[in-house]
Amino acid sequence: MLWARCGWNPVDAEGRISGVPQWKLMHPHRQMVCMQTLTCQVCSGPARTPLGFIFLAGPRDHDPRWPSILTNQPPVCRRHTRAAARLCPHLEDDPTVFLARSAPLYGGHGTLYGRGEGGVKVIAQPDAPLPYGHPNIGTFLASQLVRRLQSFRVVGLDELLNDLAAAS
Repeated sequence: MLWARCGWNPVDAEGRISGVPQWKLMHPHRQMVCMQTLTCQVCSGPARTPLGFIFLAGPRDHDPRWPSILTNQPPVCRRHTRAAARLCPHLEDDPTVFLARSAPLYGGHGTLYGRGEGGVKVIAQPDAPLPYGHPNIGTFLASQLVRRLQSFRVVGLDELLNDLAAAS
């Protein structure tokens, strides 16, 4: 799978990338790294908790009764769960909280290219992610990595934080 490249914001005096978060437009490289390493999308620190990985979704994004969920949203760490829920407009301060024990890599979102008259051109921009192993993966330009949540439970935000406090 090929990965989209894009520029970075300027860096501050300490060499950190600066700028205001654009929640819906997470930088493709940052999103890919957070998803590959299962690190927090807010601080890039470890996202594993004693109870599993915390994935947040908008209140109407997924049916929590499904046996598996595909997500392009990186996990969050315990420390940033409430802040992400409050600050991300898409979560509406009422996220669906998936506490996942298993979240294997699935594939990516992006654009499918192919040869046409005059050279390389866009063939499709699928709504669904393209899974690893798909025959077109070699001509797919990805902008977001996708994981499949398995072995998860849906919990309320307060319940999650109470359970994590008890597990510590």
